[in-house]
This record gives sequence, structure tokens and C-alpha cells, in this order.
Amino acid sequence: MGGLAAILSGCAARSKFRSYNGPLVTRVRLYKGQRLLVLDSGDSALRTYPVGLGFAPEGHKQFEGDGRTPEGSYLIDRRNPQSKFHLSIGISYPNEADMAFAKAQGKSPGGDIFIHGGPRRGIDPTDVRDWTAGCIALTDRQIEDVYAMVQDGTPIDIYA
Repeated sequence: MGGLAAILSGCAARSKFRSYNGPLVTRVRLYKGQRLLVLDSGDSALRTYPVGLGFAPEGHKQFEGDGRTPEGSYLIDRRNPQSKFHLSIGISYPNEADMAFAKAQGKSPGGDIFIHGGPRRGIDPTDVRDWTAGCIALTDRQIEDVYAMVQDGTPIDIYA
């Protein structure tokens, strides 16, 4: 009977919510040209991940619908445990300068820029590059780690 319980417990769906007890992530860096996300603790890189970006990744995001991923300094400012992209953590785009530029052009800067998982379980979003509307895409397994490691308020620097 105990063996059956052990087998059945192994068949249970694993949780997408992980725990993390390692060093504090003090900064996130994204290198768009290299499609590389780096989690730092102090002066040391803790983890690196390959990523997919917006469908038009060249240049800084300026307007809603342009398909670009922002560039500059922002903060991780929210999280969505019910994301349709498995899990997601939000980036504080647009900032005041982004809003002012878009307004001067008579356009919306857009928003809702996230680091998130794939479009559905079992799909590796980094195999199909640059498919998002401007977000940063990881695999579902990778976003589970990032979601656990990176806290709201963590700075994120996004480079070309």
C-alpha cells in the first residue's frame, strides 16, 4: 500500500512555484543582441539564460505595437502567477521619458512588458526567436527559477 502511494505521488503534477534560498539577486541584465539574460548577485553572475525577444527587436521600444523590447534601466515591479505565459514578472516600462516621447509623437508607448515563459507547456520559446510583442521569453522551467529568484524592486538593465 505504501509503495502504491509513493508511485501515485510521483505522478502528481509538479508545482510551477519554486523556492529559492541562495544569494540575493541584486540586478538583472539583458543583452538583446546576444539574446542573453543574466541574474547578478553583487559583482557575480549567478545564472544566465538564452531568451527570445519582441518580433522586431532592433532598437528601443517606442510605441505600442512596434514589437520592440525596451532598452534602458527599469525595475522588476510586479508578478503574475496566473499569466497565460506560465508565469511572468513585470518590467516598469514605460518610464516618464518613454511616455513623454510617445506623447510628443501622438502615440501610446505601450506597456505590459514582462519576462515570461512559453506560449504553452512543452514549447521552448527560445527555439522560435523573437516571437513576443516586446517581452522577454524563457522556457517555462527557466521562468519558474527566475520567478523564485528575482524579487520586485530589483533593477533590470536592458542593453542593445
